[in-house]
Amino acid sequence: MNVNKVVVITGAGRGIGAATAKLFAEQGYDICINYHNDHESAEKVAKDVRAFGVKCICVQADVSKEEEVEHLFTQVDQQLGAITTLVNNVGILQSQMRVQDMSAERINNILTTNITSYFLCSKQAIKRMSLEFGGSGGTIVNVSSGAARTGSPNEYVDYAASKGAIDTLTVGLSKELAAQGIRVNGVRPGLIYTDMHADGGDPNRVDRLKTNIPLGRGGEVEEVAEAIYWLASDKSSFSTGSIIDVTGGC
Repeated sequence: MNVNKVVVITGAGRGIGAATAKLFAEQGYDICINYHNDHESAEKVAKDVRAFGVKCICVQADVSKEEEVEHLFTQVDQQLGAITTLVNNVGILQSQMRVQDMSAERINNILTTNITSYFLCSKQAIKRMSLEFGGSGGTIVNVSSGAARTGSPNEYVDYAASKGAIDTLTVGLSKELAAQGIRVNGVRPGLIYTDMHADGGDPNRVDRLKTNIPLGRGGEVEEVAEAIYWLASDKSSFSTGSIIDVTGGC
């Protein structure tokens, strides 16, 4: 029987996901690094994770597709054992744009990747962790965004809307699962130094906007990872349906 804690982290090949994987490994968790395309980056993170003496697998999957999510969790079952924590972290944004210029293709891509993936991964985790299904309980942490509160006007309203949906999922799912031994919480990062800003065509976005942050600086991925870990750990045992802002005061 598996006695180790096992965490699945989606989108863990870079940024917040990679920092989270390293922190969980430091705390003795066995790790599943999910990635979409960049195998080299995922393996680089895995090398750092294994240095802590834990097991680590990298599983390629588009987690917005149900059959690929099922494959991801089957690999975890077979190679690591029973999952105890899911970190829903995967997310994309596209070039800065006003809503009036957005195509249906862009909108649907953002919403499917950023919302459907969280539902599908949560579904598989529930079937393994829920007391109803013979599991031993566990935790789910959803990575949202401060954009869910600001709306990100003139830049990424579609992305912001997708993260607003994740806040709602976090609250609703926490109430569904409270009696099944599963706590569900969320983290809303603000302006964090990650490669994602380059995906939106504004790689220097954090430095450009950091004067608007009460703490006067952008955040680091490790600071977000600490919040994720706390919510996943027993230290937050009386918290469910909660969302922590890691936004520097915004």
